Amino acid sequence: MSEIQEGSNILEEIILVKDKLPNKQRHLCDYILENHADMGLLTVKELAHNAKVGTTTVLRLVKALGYDNFFDLKKEFYEIQKDYSDKWESVQKSFGGNDEDEDYKMLSNIWTEGIQSLNKSLNSQLIENFKEAMDLIANAERINLLGLRPYKAIAIYLELLIEEFHSKTRQLSHDSESMFDRILQFNQDEVLIVLGFAPYQPRIIDAARVAHGKGVPIILITDYLSCPIAPFSTVILKMEMGEKYFSVMPIIALVEAMVVELGKRNSDTSIEKIQDLVTTLKENKIIIE
Repeated sequence: MSEIQEGSNILEEIILVKDKLPNKQRHLCDYILENHADMGLLTVKELAHNAKVGTTTVLRLVKALGYDNFFDLKKEFYEIQKDYSDKWESVQKSFGGNDEDEDYKMLSNIWTEGIQSLNKSLNSQLIENFKEAMDLIANAERINLLGLRPYKAIAIYLELLIEEFHSKTRQLSHDSESMFDRILQFNQDEVLIVLGFAPYQPRIIDAARVAHGKGVPIILITDYLSCPIAPFSTVILKMEMGEKYFSVMPIIALVEAMVVELGKRNSDTSIEKIQDLVTTLKENKIIIE
């Protein structure tokens, strides 16, 4: 007999109880959570094999979750997938403008527009300019980052990703008062990545002008080629933004592509640095396996 609480499902119950279980059962719980869509198709033996545990561990977990047998547990996962399927059908209807599905309307609208913006952004010009930008970044002695207002968060996100394997970064977004002091210390072997989106702030335009005057290459990520920072830029990476909803989805995709490409170009050292970082984080209990 299942002990699932009213209003919850088997996945929620597993999340609640798994840390109280023995190691092998906890490991099996983690596997199930990550692969629950396949549970309805597996036998006890197949699940044990895939999760690299014994069949006895599977059967013990079945009992620990309050089920008489594995078949009863599988039925719970079948119900979950059926529920997800029904909800997804409603989501798809909302894509088509069905006003009866207002619960999913905003999510589906923003999702659809974000995907459209991604597809519009990815064109031959972006691909060509992306390669040029990555050449500048990969060969730079230091990578400087600047984004203001909501784009400050993206600049910080980009910095955090790069610093996992490339320590020579400098964030200008934190303190705009001392920004020009730092820019005046730039050398020509550095690069400045600027997130410049409408409406444009005079401070970020002035920062690009000063850096350009120092002979520093500027990579501009923007939504319009008419951006006032464009004349100072060495490379422009133009992103198509949503017409109806504000979204940074295309920008996030771009900066993540930049990080992956930079890591690929520095694979000899970046892999070693990331491995050392993970080891240190584990040793200091900052992360756990």
